[in-house]
Amino acid sequence: MEFSNINFWAVLAATLSTFLVGWLWYGPLFGAAWMEAVGMNKEGLQEENMAKIFGLAFVFEGIMALNLALFLTGSPEAAAKVTAASGAFYGFLTGFGWIFFALAVNSLYERRSWKYICINGGYWSVAFTIMGLIIGSWK
Repeated sequence: MEFSNINFWAVLAATLSTFLVGWLWYGPLFGAAWMEAVGMNKEGLQEENMAKIFGLAFVFEGIMALNLALFLTGSPEAAAKVTAASGAFYGFLTGFGWIFFALAVNSLYERRSWKYICINGGYWSVAFTIMGLIIGSWK
């Protein structure tokens, strides 16, 4: 693994894309269903320290984007071969194949609903697909 092959602007853009996807996913698309699935309401959300939540989320999602970039472009050979399509494909495999099902296993033990699993797992599947697309296309 070589950091010299990493486009850190692409990693930053991929990180920021998770916020845009999250805003859409947990807002207009599935916000009401998600709040119901986790037992929250808008008033409860406003009581939280959102600066802390968003700040930590940005750091964690940046680490995830960097790790995905290392998988996709961590060697000169991989960096030469990655494309937007392959980045999106491997991003999807990461989001759906690993994250969705890891979240599903934990959620089953926590007695969470399938709605919860699908909303959160779907978010990560889409978010990683877009992160992979960005990293793969922006060399």
